[in-house]
Amino acid sequence: MKVLIAGAGIGGLTTALMLHARGIPAQIYETADEVREAGVGINVLPHAIRELETLSLLSDLDIIGLRTKQLTYYTRSGQEVWSELRGTHAGHEVPQFSIHRGRLQNLLYRTVLDRLGPAAVQTGRRLNGFVQEEMGVTAHFANSIDGSSGVTVRGDVLICCDGIHSAGRKVFYPNEKSPSWNGVMMWRGAVEWPVWQDGESMAIGGGLGGKFVLYPITQVKDGRQFMNWVVNVRVKDPAISPPPANNWSRKVSLALVLPHALRFNIPDFDIEGLVRATPTIFEYPMADRDPLPRWTFGRISLLGDAAHPMYPVGSNGASQAILDARCLADNLAQGEHPRAALWAYEKNRLPMTAKVVMDNRDGGPEGVIDEVEKLAPAGFSNINEVMTYKDREALVKGYAATAGFKDVKIDRIST
Repeated sequence: MKVLIAGAGIGGLTTALMLHARGIPAQIYETADEVREAGVGINVLPHAIRELETLSLLSDLDIIGLRTKQLTYYTRSGQEVWSELRGTHAGHEVPQFSIHRGRLQNLLYRTVLDRLGPAAVQTGRRLNGFVQEEMGVTAHFANSIDGSSGVTVRGDVLICCDGIHSAGRKVFYPNEKSPSWNGVMMWRGAVEWPVWQDGESMAIGGGLGGKFVLYPITQVKDGRQFMNWVVNVRVKDPAISPPPANNWSRKVSLALVLPHALRFNIPDFDIEGLVRATPTIFEYPMADRDPLPRWTFGRISLLGDAAHPMYPVGSNGASQAILDARCLADNLAQGEHPRAALWAYEKNRLPMTAKVVMDNRDGGPEGVIDEVEKLAPAGFSNINEVMTYKDREALVKGYAATAGFKDVKIDRIST
């Protein structure tokens, strides 16, 4: 069996490594002219890290990332709503990692080249069409650099891991509308900064319509570490305003972002200083797509953001792509017909990820902040008088069950 993969993101690269570990050859085709360390920080949850550990990547992750110890939710004004331990501190067998997306992608990329060979990833190749029949699939990848004819290749299956604007998805759903935007704009950055608290903790202040996210993504060195931050603010009514065109990862000015950042407070942290010190700020619309009725069409299937793009809440996008990769590889390795294997993969993963997509639209586990802010818009003196610990815990643990790590103990820190 040979698997063709469109896209060298986290999902596509992990899929190639999972397949290789099971003796299945894979070839990746990437639209960009090179695999760069792009983006800013992300979190990868323990159930996904467990899958990367099976690929012997845990020690490498410790070099480029940070094991997350604690997460605290605050209101926009900085009052604590919920706090919990994370990763191994919460009873997981493996950590949660806060990490630079580009460094994680680069680690996976270098590992693919090392294990599958230097030609395992071909860049500058955009999926441009495919034909399948009973015995296989033939895919054409156009040259995305100079517009030349590209290459035509044949394999047993084609997996489209080419993101929210997936060319493969568009073939099967040609009339699908643009990504669904909730009116929230995200501004993101990362900069070296003095250690805050224990140097291992995350903070999220505010609910879905307006929040500030803060966490370190590197180990401490000389009292400093790279601090990742995100400002989310609802700026438009999505019912009447489409998402801004061509602003996926667009660079924006400090003057645009700073007034929004100053709306939030994280205890004992200088948000204004952090944002002012950030050399480059990126803008993204908070967008997803409606869950699909199916991903698999014969010998072709979707994976990661091509299958289930979701709002970036609950630290779940990259994690779900990694879980997809493991499930897909396991099914293809079982020796059944490729069509049956892809169908089994879809049957397992589609309902689970669809639930995550819909829960993220309601704020995911961070929805507990929204509920508290609705009940006590002017603040509170005792959080338990606003919402009991049991009710707050139900919101957070309910999402943990949806995301796939419900059986791991979450130690109580909140009072």
